Amino acid sequence: MYAVIETGGKQYKVQEGDVVFIEKVEAEAGADYTFDKVLAVSNEGKVDFGAPYVDGASVGAKVIGHGKDKKIVVFKFKAKKGYRRKQGHRQPYTKVQIEKIEA
Repeated sequence: MYAVIETGGKQYKVQEGDVVFIEKVEAEAGADYTFDKVLAVSNEGKVDFGAPYVDGASVGAKVIGHGKDKKIVVFKFKAKKGYRRKQGHRQPYTKVQIEKIEA
């Protein structure tokens, strides 16, 4: 059984027991979190697609922790003009473990 969820402007295919790194959400480490935006659910070969979301479907997860990814460097450059700009950031994430899929 798997589900396709949407969070943080991205889509993730998840199964029970998966550990997923998602965009940062406001939840404490160790807390339960529910994803309501379920785009598709597959159960024993039968796939249900939503328009845009599947009615009554949700995915329960447990927040493991928060952190920051590796540094991303954004370098802008225009040839022969002396224009150079270097900027970077570390994207925050939330690590969650999928516990159950309800359809």
